[in-house]
Amino acid sequence: MADATSASSSTAVTKDQPSGKRKVMLLGLAAVVIAAGLGAWAWHELYGRWGESTDDAYVNGNVVEITPQTTGTVISIGADDGDLVREGQVLLKFDPADAEVSLQNAEANLARVVRQVRGLYSNVDGMKAQLAAQRAALQKAQDNYNRRRNLAASGAISQEELSHAKDDLVSAQSALNNVQQQLASSVALVDDTVVSSHPDVKAAAAQVRQAWLAKARTTLVAPVTGYVAKRNVQLGQRIQPGTATMAVIPLDQLWIDANFKETQLGKMRIGQPVEIHADLYGSDVTYSGTVDSLGAGTGSAFALLPAQNATGNWIKIVQRVPVRIHINPQELADHPLRIGLSTTVDVDLHDQSGPVLAQQPPRQPSFSTAVYDQQLAEADTLINRLIHENSAGTAKATAQR
Repeated sequence: MADATSASSSTAVTKDQPSGKRKVMLLGLAAVVIAAGLGAWAWHELYGRWGESTDDAYVNGNVVEITPQTTGTVISIGADDGDLVREGQVLLKFDPADAEVSLQNAEANLARVVRQVRGLYSNVDGMKAQLAAQRAALQKAQDNYNRRRNLAASGAISQEELSHAKDDLVSAQSALNNVQQQLASSVALVDDTVVSSHPDVKAAAAQVRQAWLAKARTTLVAPVTGYVAKRNVQLGQRIQPGTATMAVIPLDQLWIDANFKETQLGKMRIGQPVEIHADLYGSDVTYSGTVDSLGAGTGSAFALLPAQNATGNWIKIVQRVPVRIHINPQELADHPLRIGLSTTVDVDLHDQSGPVLAQQPPRQPSFSTAVYDQQLAEADTLINRLIHENSAGTAKATAQR
């Protein structure tokens, strides 16, 4: 009997042991689940809800098209695809013969006009001399008439002679009036001007500038420093204005166009920091950047064929908005990128102080070039030389008066 009692007691203990282990395991599992939930909640509160990421992001930049402004035949190509070119470096040259002939014609026309204008100033001086002579002739005719009128009153001369004297006086007065009108007309052509500021000279000078620019534009230079791409021009090809010949891409002026879902933009602000990874380098290279601007519309709004949702079969699709991201220029110089490369961006949303949209217009140009600034200056130097060479000292002195 005692043995039976002992056996049943040991069987009960054996059954209780698995039950206790199961309870411990369940409690451990519950603790793990709770810890995982707390960890997920903490991650979401501290990090997850303060970041947005997308892999729908691509490198973009300026593609500076090299297009001629005049018609010409290509006689020289200064760079090919992949070549580095500096700002102001010659890329293409056209046959300059036609432009040189046009410039020579314009120079000759300017010289001729300067000499003609000098003649206008000389005409004014000549008309002034004629006016002085005619006034003297009028005064002489007036004196003769007065003297003969007194003599006729005393009967010393006949009335016919007095009549002739009166006719001479009227004729001298008419001649004086005619010279005055001619002088006024001559003065009107040159009044308040010098040779260089005369309208005819300025018009001829404008033709010289136009011809000079046409000649200067037979040489196409690089507006920016960058790398040549898309060269599709050949030697001997006749090029029309506006034809794309090649492109120059400044790889130090790149940015990221990241297409975020509209549901990701609620906390996104300009100036927030961004972490960037390019597929070219993988996770080995990390770029830092900032949100530069948020697009003014979705991609579909600017599509060539925008969506038409006014139908019965409509399905809502989450739209994407382009966000421009500025890349740290030093990191970009250390690890160059190319236009069109795929990237992954992560935006840190902790800083909410920035605006959603730009608040001020740009205060200076985003991009500019100075390679064309000297063209008109050189043309003005040529014009001044032509005017000086075709202006005599006496004519210039008269013009200054």
